[in-house]
Amino acid sequence: MAGKDWVAKATGALGRYRVMAWVTGVMLLVLVVEMLLKYVVGAPDDVMRWIEWVPFAHGWIYVVYLVTVVDLWSTMRWSFGRLTALVLAGVVPVLSFVVERRVHADGSARVATGRPTATVVTR
Repeated sequence: MAGKDWVAKATGALGRYRVMAWVTGVMLLVLVVEMLLKYVVGAPDDVMRWIEWVPFAHGWIYVVYLVTVVDLWSTMRWSFGRLTALVLAGVVPVLSFVVERRVHADGSARVATGRPTATVVTR
């Protein structure tokens, strides 16, 4: 895939990844709050009943996040190290926001060149 086709696919993959990185990051923070309430604070059962859905929701959102990560990774032709970083970013609180910013900058720079194999250095 080259040229305009690749640019369109890469732009779409970057957008989907950006949304899912933020959704996953927010849900992971909500999960941390839920776990703190359950295991540290010892919130009563009537409170926990209202938030018991959080782990399940986060789990399914993480699955969708993984699909977008694999799509972006394969479209951009990145290394397995980058794939590992993207996967781990969805399980470490706040890391998804940091990684998303860097990945989006690198991906946008590659899209601007119009070639998936362009060497781009971003900080």
